[in-house]
Amino acid sequence: MEEAVRDDVTERRERLMEALRIYGGHYAELSRRFAAWLGLHSTDATAVLEIAAAEERGTPLSPARLSERIPLSTGATTALLNRLEAAGHITRAREHSDRRVVTLRCGGHIQERADEFFGPLAGRLDTAMSHYPPRLLEEFESFLAVLNVTMDTHLAERAAEAPRSPRPPGDRTA
Repeated sequence: MEEAVRDDVTERRERLMEALRIYGGHYAELSRRFAAWLGLHSTDATAVLEIAAAEERGTPLSPARLSERIPLSTGATTALLNRLEAAGHITRAREHSDRRVVTLRCGGHIQERADEFFGPLAGRLDTAMSHYPPRLLEEFESFLAVLNVTMDTHLAERAAEAPRSPRPPGDRTA
């Protein structure tokens, strides 16, 4: 009996992970198209979206937080921010009492362009979600939060491990 339950959980996990992989592929393609539409490199567009989303949540990013969100080195993040600032897409401000803290803000045109690009999708998603009861959507949000914490924990543990060299094909040692 216990094995049947475990098999059911495994099958459900595999189906859900496949659906999430497909969604992730769609999200990546949408991001790529948004970048092309803006005439930006995909990493630059991703950074702009992260900065805009954080601003909308009322928790603007610092350069260090951005580099964590889009995993880039400090130097690569600085170069990216220099490009975006020179193009007028973002600003760096010292808004805190601690003047060493830099806050990233999007230019108004970026939010307008993002709304123009993503607005039709937001409408479609709202329509699709309207067919589900609010309680089910709350449970789904909770489930996704648990998945994200689980993945974050796994990634943090893996980051602490020493990297291993891949074995050549056909090597059956170890």
